[in-house]
Amino acid sequence: MTGHDAIDTSRPHPARMYDWFLGGKDNYPVDEEMARQLLALNPLGREMAKCNRAFMHRATRWLGAEAGVRQYLDIGTGIPTEPNLHQIAQEVAADSRVVYTDNDPIVLRHAEALLRSSAEGLTEYVQADAREPDEIVEQAGRILDFKKPVALSLIALLHFVPDEDGAHELVHKLLEPLPSGSYLVISHTTGDFDPDNVEKAKELYRAKGVPLALRSRDEVAQFFDGLEMVEPGVSLVADWRPELGDVVPVPDDAVIAGYVGVARKP
Repeated sequence: MTGHDAIDTSRPHPARMYDWFLGGKDNYPVDEEMARQLLALNPLGREMAKCNRAFMHRATRWLGAEAGVRQYLDIGTGIPTEPNLHQIAQEVAADSRVVYTDNDPIVLRHAEALLRSSAEGLTEYVQADAREPDEIVEQAGRILDFKKPVALSLIALLHFVPDEDGAHELVHKLLEPLPSGSYLVISHTTGDFDPDNVEKAKELYRAKGVPLALRSRDEVAQFFDGLEMVEPGVSLVADWRPELGDVVPVPDDAVIAGYVGVARKP
């Protein structure tokens, strides 16, 4: 494979590092090395990845069962880990339609696993960069009905998009074509709880050519401007509707340093 489809194993990739944190096998030594360096700064790295995944499950379950959402656009999908978003959505409502989007060739290789849909529903994979919202909207619009509500899922994505790269414009452009009653779902790592080690983590990423924008709670809340927040608002990842299940055990005094939120487009 060459060009756009070539897998670069010379530097770590966030999707493959996330896979390593979750105990997956679809990563390379360069990803494990970087992940272990991050674990040295924050030993809860694995729990962070699992808590993030569990939030996605709870949010999808709520969207399907409580909000009646039947269409999902998941950007920055990552390497499939079961159960994936479409499995949760189609467990709640078998006719749910899911479009996954990622730009990592290794995710493309696993697209078959992403596309195992229920008979009544549909799952599709779009190979596109999150920083190309027009391309994503165009391709997703062939599969999803933008006249009906869509849940836009940006899980562990925006902390890799600095403000100077247009993070807020990106969210706006993705939400713009979606109708009233659509939802925005975000999970986002923060540096609010351990600023010293966060700076070291940023340096690690920067040295590998990966930007890292670890926003505060107020900065994460800005992504939801103009939307109607679903209770409990922007909260720590473990505190968002734990009654919906998939709660990851962490030490009593530990804080999983990530904010999450779900909001409705009025």
